[in-house]
Amino acid sequence: MTEEEAREDQTRRQLRTSRMEAFSDGVFTIAGTLLVIELAVPPGSTHLWDAVIEQWPSYLGYLVSFATIGAIWLAHSVITEYLDHASLWLMRVNLILMLTVAFLPFPTKLLAEYVREGESERVAATLYGINLLLTSALLYLFWRYAVRHGLVRDDAAESDVQVLTRRLRPGLAAYVALIILGLFVPVAAVAGYLAIAVYYLVPLGRARRRRRVHQAMASHRDQGQK
Repeated sequence: MTEEEAREDQTRRQLRTSRMEAFSDGVFTIAGTLLVIELAVPPGSTHLWDAVIEQWPSYLGYLVSFATIGAIWLAHSVITEYLDHASLWLMRVNLILMLTVAFLPFPTKLLAEYVREGESERVAATLYGINLLLTSALLYLFWRYAVRHGLVRDDAAESDVQVLTRRLRPGLAAYVALIILGLFVPVAAVAGYLAIAVYYLVPLGRARRRRRVHQAMASHRDQGQK
């Protein structure tokens, strides 16, 4: 195979990211919606206000899980903005990532049901933490695979790539530490999971805005040169 034929073959193997993004957005939306379905009060409750307050574990689980799904969705959106194209292996990694995202409502339900239940509470918090750890690890793998295999846009600033990589990495160690903490103080671990979600939400949103400003400035310079 000649060099030109190899390039043509590589071009045919390149896939657009639009269908992957559409599928992923659908999974994120459904997973977030399923969290709401789990919110309910016991039927036949005579004191509704007390019954609503008693469901605070469900609200806590909903808040943490929705914030986490939102953070992962935001990070995923930022990553796909940097992609020039996809590959079959990247799409496979994305499918596994969506598998863990779609699974999140289940451990959230367990956490809500078994908080204050002794040993069961620890089991629920551990399963919840493992799900979050796997999701975070797969998101990081998704990004690193794209970078290492040349799927990132040529005009992406190297500094932006490095910032995004650094932002995604710390959550992995934090999840491991919180899973261990959850064996002793499950509620504290859940609060830590919320803190990680907030950490992901704020910096990545700023990074996304910085990239748009950078692109606008570059476009302005190009027009000035013309």
